[in-house]
Amino acid sequence: MSRRLGLAAIFAGGMMVIAACTHSGDAQSAGSGQRRATGTATVTAQPRPGSPTGSASPAPAPSPTRTPPEARRKLKPGARNADVRALQHRLRELHYDPGKIDGRYGPTTQMAVWAFQKINRIKPSGTVGTRVWRALDAPRTPKPVAKKREDDRVDIDLERQYLVVYKDGAPALISHISSGGGYRYCAKDPGSQTPRCRYAVTSTGDFRTGRRVSGWDDGPLGALYNPVYFNGGIAVHGYPSVPLSPVSHGCVRIPMHAADLFPKLVGTNVPVHVRR
Repeated sequence: MSRRLGLAAIFAGGMMVIAACTHSGDAQSAGSGQRRATGTATVTAQPRPGSPTGSASPAPAPSPTRTPPEARRKLKPGARNADVRALQHRLRELHYDPGKIDGRYGPTTQMAVWAFQKINRIKPSGTVGTRVWRALDAPRTPKPVAKKREDDRVDIDLERQYLVVYKDGAPALISHISSGGGYRYCAKDPGSQTPRCRYAVTSTGDFRTGRRVSGWDDGPLGALYNPVYFNGGIAVHGYPSVPLSPVSHGCVRIPMHAADLFPKLVGTNVPVHVRR
């Protein structure tokens, strides 16, 4: 059984469901060769070998003691300083997931910045300059993707590649994602000797969360970390590499640290709205 993340076969109520999920062969898969003993410092379980549109509504006015945007340093991945720590604190206040607040601008913080830039209509780059600092002081709030706006729900925006978990009508987690890449691929279904070809697509629609697995869910082509299934075999799940482009086989990838938070925030039978 390959360790690549892909078609995860799941059994529920005696019925087999085939999951068309993450693409493990993309060139951007920076973490796909990491082992459990290494991984990112902020996740609780590490990857096996091979294997987070806005409206103009501003948040409450910033504290008068906050440093003016023009006086703050430009930050890029790899930076280590007090401004990074302030960035991480602010992102967490706004319900993004920067990982551990340690003053180190690592991959988890970078993906949280990507999510923030998408919501605030700033081209995702990971660089935090004056424009991002200003937006952090007066941020946009996510715009609901569907007419149905249940107090507890998950909104997934495939065009801008982010998701929002709502609790009691307010955002509780905003995360960068990578969804289906749109390419054609072929793979064997369990019990079949003949490969079946499909397109890597994350379907739009209104769904509800169902089966979930804590930790790794093994499938014929690999494993999914902390998957929460919402459309047959399609799940929101963690993966070590979540690039800016859509690259999965159909599942919705989120950063590993966000995948530790997501199942705690999202129960069973929670509405999931997927739009493009």
